[in-house]
Parts: sequence; C-alpha cells; structure tokens
Amino acid sequence: MTTGYITHPDFLKHEMGSHHPECPERLQAISDQLIRSGVDGFLRHLDAPLATEEQLELIHSPSHVASIRDRSPESGYAMIDGDTIMNSHTWQAALRAAGAAIAGVDAVMKGEVENVFCAVRPPGHHAEPTRSMGFCFFDSVAIAARYAMETYGIERVAIIDFDVHHGNGTEAAFLNDPSVLMCSFFQHPFYPYSGLDGGKNMVNVPLPASTRGDVVRNIVEEQWLPALRNFEPQLIIISAGFDAHREDDLGQMGLVEDDYVWLTKRLKEVANQYAHGRIVSCLEGGYNLSALGRSVVAHIKALADI
Repeated sequence: MTTGYITHPDFLKHEMGSHHPECPERLQAISDQLIRSGVDGFLRHLDAPLATEEQLELIHSPSHVASIRDRSPESGYAMIDGDTIMNSHTWQAALRAAGAAIAGVDAVMKGEVENVFCAVRPPGHHAEPTRSMGFCFFDSVAIAARYAMETYGIERVAIIDFDVHHGNGTEAAFLNDPSVLMCSFFQHPFYPYSGLDGGKNMVNVPLPASTRGDVVRNIVEEQWLPALRNFEPQLIIISAGFDAHREDDLGQMGLVEDDYVWLTKRLKEVANQYAHGRIVSCLEGGYNLSALGRSVVAHIKALADI
C-alpha cells in the first residue's frame, strides 16, 4: 500500500508579509528535500480540493466562516490578529488546507492509500470554533476528524499533535468528546498558554524549554501509547508540527529527525493494530527551512516504510 502526498500550488500564494515566518518557502523546502532524497517518486501525488463552507462548519461557527470570507482583501493585507494576516489568496488556500485533510480521509477510508501526508498552509490547530489566531484560520485536522465520523461512521478518532505549541483550537473543538482522544506534548510556558486544564479525552503533556527527544519518547511510551491502546482508534490524524526541532527558532525544544521517525513508527504500530493502518498527517508548524524539509522527509519515509 502506498503513501499519499496532498498539496496544491494555491498554498504558495498565501503569504503574510516578507518577514513572516509562516512563508511559502516552507513548502518549497519540503518539496526540494523530497526530490533530493528520492522519496518523491515513491508517493502518490494528489491535488488538494477546495473544502466547502458547509464542511468548515463541521467545526467552525457560520459567523466565523463568513467573517473570514468577507474580510478577504482584493489586494494588500487584512489583519485578523497580531500575527494572522490575509492576502487576496488566503481564503482559497485555507479552503484547500481543509480540503486536503478531508481528501486524505477519503483516500485512506477508501483504501486508495494506506496513509497520507498533507503539505498544506496555512496551518490550522490554533483556530478555535469562533476565532482565528496563531497563523491559523480553520482547524483542518478537527474538520477532517468530524468529517470522518459523519461520512464514514468512524466512532473513535485519535488526534496526535506534536507541534511545539499546544493545539488549543483542536482541544476547544473536542473537549470532553468521547469520540476523540487527543494526545499532545508542547513547550510550556509558551504560546498560546493553554493545555493545562484538558478534559478526560486529552493527554496533554506540557514540557519545559530544552526538552530533548529521550524525554519525549518516555512520555509517548508511558502516557500516549497506553491511552491510545485503551481507546482503540479507528483513524489517526496527526497535527504534524516540526518546530520542536532543536534548530527551530520559534521554539526552544530539542528534537531531531530521528525522534520524528521513532514517533511516527510508534503511531503506525497503533494504526496497524486498530485502524487498518489509516493515518492522515497534516503539516502545522516548522519554520527553520532546512530542519523542516529534513524532518518532513524523515516523517514521510517512516509513514511509507522507505
């Protein structure tokens, strides 16, 4: 079975200013590393479709969706919050980011691929049901999880978030929802200063700056994996942020590529046992271009057993 790779040229058109770290070059760095490594030829390439507003409203309020749509500028920029900015292409890119995650669910549920990586931007896991923030407009991972439940009758979805920042939007969407188990680690205290008071379905592990991969591996073994095995997920969706890498200046953690490989393999074991191998992984953070490209390739190689 193959690994899918979903992206679209529209993601390169969204930009938030020449000095913003969430930049189009992020996806170019990933593409370059995939080609250079030879991994690109092993993947099934798919285009990200546009999500519908109805699909966005699986998680977000109609008023929030309308607000983002109506604030899309014809030219220049529109400030949504202090670090979340729209240009004339952002609305289209945000629809495709959610659409990619939905298409990933379709692909794994129909058996077209075993697992899939969605190279998308803008990211999504900070977007709450009624608010955009933290570079994020719509929570693609949360939308995909709810879509899987409503379209395919999935009863248990595990959402894994290994971004250096807590996925407050995903937590807000599913807090105390027994159909979702969210497992995450994140640097604390750190933006968005949340994740300490999660519900029964949240395995959130705050970690201090400078935490290295050996500590993260112990947390996964001792806290995530027992919870996942008890939950028996039918689908795993990953918020795949790579800004916990030791070379990334937007965080201060100490992970390296081998840690992402190890983590991906552990998640694959759970997926193989309970979810017919079905994993949908979606890009979130990662801002050092070299470290991002290398880490994504390592993650995809583990997904594809290359």
